[in-house]
Formats: sequence, C-alpha cells, structure tokens
Amino acid sequence: MRSPNGLATALTWLLGAATAVHLFSAGAGAYEQSWMQGFAGDTHFDDLEVGLSPALTIIAGLLQMLTVLPTIVVFIIWFHRVRSNGGVFRPDAFTLGRGWAIGAWFIPVAHLFLPFRIARQTWRASTQRGPDGSDRPAPATLLTSWWVVWVLAAIVGRIFSRLYTDAETVDELLAVGKLGIVGDLATMSAGVLAILFVRRLTAMQNTMATEGPYART
Repeated sequence: MRSPNGLATALTWLLGAATAVHLFSAGAGAYEQSWMQGFAGDTHFDDLEVGLSPALTIIAGLLQMLTVLPTIVVFIIWFHRVRSNGGVFRPDAFTLGRGWAIGAWFIPVAHLFLPFRIARQTWRASTQRGPDGSDRPAPATLLTSWWVVWVLAAIVGRIFSRLYTDAETVDELLAVGKLGIVGDLATMSAGVLAILFVRRLTAMQNTMATEGPYART
C-alpha cells in the first residue's frame, strides 16, 4: 500500500480553491444579471458597454481555468492510488482492473457511471470487516451524494455552454445566466462533498493500514 495522505492534502486545498472560485463565479453571474437588466430587450451583446460585470466574468473564467486542470490531475492520481490500495486490501471487491481508475474518466458517457462503480467498490474494499471476519455494512451516502451532485453540475454546465454560445440578445443572456449561476452553485456543492469524500476514504484506508482488515469491536 502507498499512503494517499499527501495527495489527499493537496487535493483538499485544490478542491477548496476550485470551490471558492465557483462561488466567486456565481457572485459575478448574479452581478451580471443585475447589470444587464438595464439593457433588457433585443439589445445585442456586442452593443453592451464595457463595465465591471464583463471584467468580473472574465476574471472568474480565468480563475476556473487555473484551478480546474490541476484539480482534475491530482484527483485522478489520488483516485488511482486509493483504487490500487483497495486492491491490496480486498482484491475480490473489484470487477475492473486498477487502470480503469484513470481510463474510465475519459470515455464519453461511461465517465458518468464507471468511476462511481470503481469508487463504490474502493469504498467497500476500504471498510474493515467485523472482528469475526464477517462483512460489515459499507454505507456510502456521502459518496453517492457527491456523485449525483457532480453529474448534475456537469450536465447543467454543458447545457449552459451551448446555450451561452448561441445567445445573442440581452434577454437570452439573462435567461442563460440564471442557468450558469445554478451550475456554479451545483459545482460548488459538489466540491464541498468531494472534499468530505476524499478525506473520509483516505481516513478509512489509513485505518485499514494501521489496524488491519478486522475491526477491534
């Protein structure tokens, strides 16, 4: 087993930063809504005067670019690490090889459910058995909550990107902007749940490593 502690710590900070950026982005979106109200109607976006709102939107986009990529990279490395450890703890818990902990994220459509299966099996493999060697329940409410919110946030984000590209008038931008705020808040919530998930699963594996596969009580 290789300790996931260092990766988990780095990931916690990165997820925290990404979450803060999405909160900022939601605030910028709300400010943009109030700013564009004065131009409501068929006014085209190109005709809007430059002000603080567009600047905030650009800053939010740049901050997202700076935080998202390193967060994704470190998360996948951590995910592969805990999956590999799970294979050491309990090889029979998995239906896919550990390489899928990386590859599953890059398969269209399948990335919406395959990583969850791997995470669920890793969670189970990282749960101590009873003192008598019997299986113990491995409730994964936290994992499931994170995954559902993350998938919803991803779907909303994709819809927003398409609609935003096609929007031409202020009224269209106002409607799409509301969806963008929802997407930012959903992503922020997913980030908080991801931090809790990372810390919890890492702690479970530390317990397995220090106390062994059987619970003391």
